[in-house]
Amino acid sequence: MANTYTQLYIHLVFAVKNRNALIKKEWKDDLEKYITGIVQNNKHKLLAIGSMPDHIHIFIGYNVNQLLPNLVEQIKTSSNAWIKEKNLSSFKFEWQKGYGAFSHSRKQLDTVVNYILTQEEHHKKTTFREEYLETLREFAIEYRNEYVFEFLETENVS
Repeated sequence: MANTYTQLYIHLVFAVKNRNALIKKEWKDDLEKYITGIVQNNKHKLLAIGSMPDHIHIFIGYNVNQLLPNLVEQIKTSSNAWIKEKNLSSFKFEWQKGYGAFSHSRKQLDTVVNYILTQEEHHKKTTFREEYLETLREFAIEYRNEYVFEFLETENVS
């Protein structure tokens, strides 16, 4: 539409079902490239992507012509099918229901990109559960524990 200007940055986070550590180092780069293609084919700008064995972070310049839930659903269903087609996991691979989506300002771009690209280092000190719950609190998002990702009860909780 003429005379419509937007600049929106969205940080997406979602987990492997039951937080199983199924994303392997041997193919995580290929998964990230595949998801990058989905993001770009939908006219969003990929700013950073980083996967850990049990979850993924995707930071985009958001194209308002596609609903965010539709983008996330496309990423999940397409990448899930791709993982199965390529026989990359000897276990049943699925993404958990739900996701986190957090908006950031232009001034925060470098900080968020760096955060996503240093996930391995970050998770040496902080669990995904701690990270995710802290993000929800930081963004003042009210949540109910039963609707947050299915975290393993054996995980160390502070």
